[in-house]
Amino acid sequence: MSPVTPAEPVIIIHGLWMPGLVMGWLTRRIAQDGFAARSYAYPTMRLTLSENAERFARYCTSLAAPRVHIVAHSMGGLVALKMLQMNRQLRCGRLVLIGTPYTGSFAAQRLARWPGGHTLLGRSIAEWLREPRPAPDGVAEIGIIAGTRGYGLGRLVAPDLPQPNDGVVALAETAIPGVTRRIELKVGHTGMLVSREVARQCCAFLHNGRFI
Repeated sequence: MSPVTPAEPVIIIHGLWMPGLVMGWLTRRIAQDGFAARSYAYPTMRLTLSENAERFARYCTSLAAPRVHIVAHSMGGLVALKMLQMNRQLRCGRLVLIGTPYTGSFAAQRLARWPGGHTLLGRSIAEWLREPRPAPDGVAEIGIIAGTRGYGLGRLVAPDLPQPNDGVVALAETAIPGVTRRIELKVGHTGMLVSREVARQCCAFLHNGRFI
């Protein structure tokens, strides 16, 4: 794949329960490395995954760029994958998934058993858990960053969260069939947002399609 050019935006998208502002540090770090980085915010609980995917597709199309590239944290990666499945005509070059629970979420399933748990999880996660996973083949050049520092909110909800994990997402949950470009870092799920090493690896993948 040809290198990412300054004319091609790199869109940084957040995860569940988070505002777009939390991606500010990572967005700035990627911009400092020469990319046209910008953050994208969406309602993580009120809309379904398909609705959020359609909104994201409209945003990407509005940029009128030859290609877009995406760096997505946690549920943001699910939105990106769903968008690319639903909009095959949209040209996405590179997609970096950071702590994205592709195969499912042990912690979310445990939270769903709590009183009010379904409400807390929101409609997007509910759709992801009940429907077939979107096939990522050919939609983009995908790289996966997974964490192994097991401290986080997910451990409060699910103390028996499978090991290793990042405190919210189990390492096994980040695996995508056919995707071999991945790296495991000693970082927690929320700490990924301010980790210098995560930012460095994101930039490396955007530059070269591989991690350091």
